[in-house]
Amino acid sequence: MEKFKNSFQELKAKWPMYKFKIQIMWTKFWLTAKMTIWWIIVAAMVGLAVGAFSSAFAYCLHKVTAFRTVNTWTLFLMPITGLIIVFLYRTVGFEKDPGTNVLIVAIRKDKKAVPALLAPVIYIATLLTHFCGGSAGREGAALQMGGSIGSTIGRIFHIKEKDRKVFVMSGMSAAFSAVFGTPMAAAIFPMEMVSVGVMHYAALVPCVVASLVANVFSSNMGISAEAFHIQHFPVFGVVPGIKIMFLGVCCAVLSMLFCEILHTISHLYSHFFKNPYVKVVAGGLIFIALVKVFGLTDFMGAGTGLIEEAIDGKVVFYAFILKIVMTGITLGAGYKGGEIVPAFTTGATFGYVFGCLVGLSPSLCAAIGMISVFCGVTNCPIASMLIGFELFGFEGVRYLILSVAISYMLSGYNGLYAEQIIMHSKFHTKYRYRFSEEDTFSTSDFGHRDKK
Repeated sequence: MEKFKNSFQELKAKWPMYKFKIQIMWTKFWLTAKMTIWWIIVAAMVGLAVGAFSSAFAYCLHKVTAFRTVNTWTLFLMPITGLIIVFLYRTVGFEKDPGTNVLIVAIRKDKKAVPALLAPVIYIATLLTHFCGGSAGREGAALQMGGSIGSTIGRIFHIKEKDRKVFVMSGMSAAFSAVFGTPMAAAIFPMEMVSVGVMHYAALVPCVVASLVANVFSSNMGISAEAFHIQHFPVFGVVPGIKIMFLGVCCAVLSMLFCEILHTISHLYSHFFKNPYVKVVAGGLIFIALVKVFGLTDFMGAGTGLIEEAIDGKVVFYAFILKIVMTGITLGAGYKGGEIVPAFTTGATFGYVFGCLVGLSPSLCAAIGMISVFCGVTNCPIASMLIGFELFGFEGVRYLILSVAISYMLSGYNGLYAEQIIMHSKFHTKYRYRFSEEDTFSTSDFGHRDKK
């Protein structure tokens, strides 16, 4: 009894100190909770705004593609639509369109806002490109729209510059999720793509919330997610595993080839055609000639039809090369869209050919190739795996993660986005870059980034 009494007296004496600690803990928890609730609310607003805009974009894109498929004469309007696109960009002051790189710069650096006009301009330009059958994707355009809308909402609410980049990332997540229907990958992709190896986890809650809200919104608006069915899953073992590792190696090489061909064609256009109006008309005429002379109608548009054909086993063996070239001719000339779906198409068509050659399920190899090439061109292995899980399920997860890992390691330090920074070495546990005082990046002793 005496011992209990002494303990009570000691606790009573120390109670003011414990009370103060509890108050500090409660204050910290409440401040954190308020900040979390605030981010959830504003991220939901971004998800609704971007989800509505992106759903309208996906709907219009579907209608435009359906109209173009029936009315093949729209192909001959390609030079005219190109002139409209160049005029539109130059009118609003986007003479040199940096594409998705403008979002990366806005996230990496303060005082680099995303132009508010980028969303409507890329919206119209991408629809015009698809109206005449240009070989371009839609997710790249969606990312730019989402980032622009997110940044604009941040400015409307007078958010400080350091937090505005979170709005950009959450807008990108919402747009990717609404258009492509992969909310898990959409939540991670913007955080991973900017500086690979150092993810912006402060944006995790806003990106997740915005992605989910936009996905639900687009689903209720009738925008269905992509769905692909793999015909056969072989039992995982040593021999199939080695074949899939070799597929990952080939996809790494193909991803570098994809980026290099796109960059080279763009440089050739700029070298021979100094005037942007002449360049876009020349590109349109070249595209029309290739389609009509060689009958390349299957390579018009984003290429989702080719992906389905590859997974179903009905694609020609040289399709992956043609898709790269046709995409380079379209985007290099100045037409607008994205490179992500063409990269998917390139990987899927190559994977089908690989599966036929090595005696492994061509349907599975098409799916694995599709994700592995995407990983190679974006340097985003986590987002790539999540896209694979959401599109194809978990039955082939062993094959998927193995090929994606190999493709990421061997795909080099360049990709689609010139402003992307790969912070960690792909072979050693060390940084390749360090932050400078201006919140920019400087090279370490590992090597230098190729600025294209």
